[in-house]
Amino acid sequence: MEASELGLGHAVALLAAAVVAAPLFMRLGLGSVLGYLAAGVIIGPHVIGVVRDTEAILHVAELGVVMFLFLIGLEMRPAKLWTLRREIFGLGLTHVLVCGALLTAAVVAVNALHLLPDSVSPSAAFIAAMGFVLSSTAVIMKMMDDAGESATPAGGRAISILLFEDLSIVPLLAIVAALASLNGVQPVALQEAARPFWQSAAIALAAVAAVLAAGRWALNPFFALLARLGAREVMTAAALLVVLGAALFMEWGGLSMAMGAFLAGVLLSESTFRHQLEADVEPFRGILLGLFFMGVGMSLNVPIVLQNWTIILGGVVLFMTVQGVGVYIVARLFRADHHEAIHRAALFAQGGEFAFVLYAGALAAGVFEPRIAAMMTAIVVLSMALAPLVVIAQRRLTPAPEVSLEGVEEPQDLRGQVLFIGFGRFAQVVSQALLARDVDISLIETDVEMIQAAGNFGFKVYYGDGTRLDVLRASGAGRAEVILVCVDKPDAADKIVALVKSEFPHAKLFARAYDRGHSLRLIAAGVDYQIRETFESAMQFSGAVMRELGFNDIDVAETLEEVRDRDAERLQLQITGGLSAGRSLFRNNTTTPEPAPYVKPRREAKALNEEAAEVIGEDAD
Repeated sequence: MEASELGLGHAVALLAAAVVAAPLFMRLGLGSVLGYLAAGVIIGPHVIGVVRDTEAILHVAELGVVMFLFLIGLEMRPAKLWTLRREIFGLGLTHVLVCGALLTAAVVAVNALHLLPDSVSPSAAFIAAMGFVLSSTAVIMKMMDDAGESATPAGGRAISILLFEDLSIVPLLAIVAALASLNGVQPVALQEAARPFWQSAAIALAAVAAVLAAGRWALNPFFALLARLGAREVMTAAALLVVLGAALFMEWGGLSMAMGAFLAGVLLSESTFRHQLEADVEPFRGILLGLFFMGVGMSLNVPIVLQNWTIILGGVVLFMTVQGVGVYIVARLFRADHHEAIHRAALFAQGGEFAFVLYAGALAAGVFEPRIAAMMTAIVVLSMALAPLVVIAQRRLTPAPEVSLEGVEEPQDLRGQVLFIGFGRFAQVVSQALLARDVDISLIETDVEMIQAAGNFGFKVYYGDGTRLDVLRASGAGRAEVILVCVDKPDAADKIVALVKSEFPHAKLFARAYDRGHSLRLIAAGVDYQIRETFESAMQFSGAVMRELGFNDIDVAETLEEVRDRDAERLQLQITGGLSAGRSLFRNNTTTPEPAPYVKPRREAKALNEEAAEVIGEDAD
């Protein structure tokens, strides 16, 4: 077998290394990312040499990053992404420009002081800096996901920066192509990038528009058709087809595959098939993402590091420090508090996978010397390996301000028949009928002020985050007959519902829905009962208005019942057809379609007897 070929023995070695290293490093508190990286270094071509074809591993394992971004997109609904547009193009642009300028200046200064063995041109300094600015999406998202930070406002801002960095690869490759032409070099690898920038941008925008159009009008009908056929394995294949197809199409458009997968996830985030897609893709994502980190570890050229260890380690410290300072400055300029700014600096103080692409292009263009390219690649790989350690150190040295729990207890072995997760205004009203019948309830809440206020009215509320499995177990979720999800944040409610359905399937699950779209997601997740938080109060409010206008109680009751029936029918249509389905059942103040017979009667209807005639005001024949 050729050394460059990958066989069954290599697959076994990769799996064995992952199974040993990841749990070991997690046990040591260093995180799974560092474990995969270390395993890759050890079994890679420069240490033991079990696997020598690093490029083949990275090429396949990149699909793990693609699937990871798809799952992130599933959590990022279009409306939420739209609210981040200013962060993407404001914060993201400023982040890239400031960090790129600082790193370029640092490399130029070091070169001016003759601290480098070889002279570095300004153009090489710029490319080296910009490659490092493009931090690793995979490493940062994995660390945030493990810490439960992806759905937080600070996590949203970090994702915005990563998205803009992904977009930045297009102009950067165009700049490399321009530098290649200045050097009189036009390799085949850069012919695509040699197009005018406006043409590359137009192609990229067209690719994005095509993916958006397909997601808007084709994906839901496509999955609905497959669901009716009932072939489970076909749905899994279709999920992979959508993820990889969108990634490939975006790559054709000159953008990253990760960007295409992310867009596909966003477009399917409100689909009724969202949870099934997530379940289908998740196993592939976990394995391939771990393989990607191992591939990055394998790409570390250990002999080069040992030969130039002073320069490379100095470069790692310089690049990570300068980038961290730049990230902190930008964060503070955009009004982030000190803790968020320092945490973001720790997350982004690293290079990323796009640097490999950029440096390879720079080497082909004659911008980089081979030795500089090898050392910069080593600096990026080492920074990615050190990033988890930097974040761990930052979290320990600058912990988040702790919430004062004075007078507040955490749950421990609760035994309520009904478990309330969240005890705001909604849950407080719900509790009254249950307490009137002496139902034993357990209450957890994350808002300390709310806990203290409820305590003034005689409630015993415990401090606990329902999105954490250990808190749910301590709160008695394993014993509760019914679990009520009453939190006011839809994203948190979705996480709690998924966790409860997975870990406590015996309990009946009731959930508070924020709006109609949230109701559809809760139904798809399999809750036993859901209600929109404003629906019944709005119905009673409407009834009071009708009585004030002179309608009698019977008319009011019948009308409200008819509105409920239409709403329920509309909801059923939306479960299969999406939010736009059933619009004809929603009355407005212009025209409301009324039911009509399929065939027009040939003659007018007549009363059958005198009683019917009296009711409809006609004379019976």
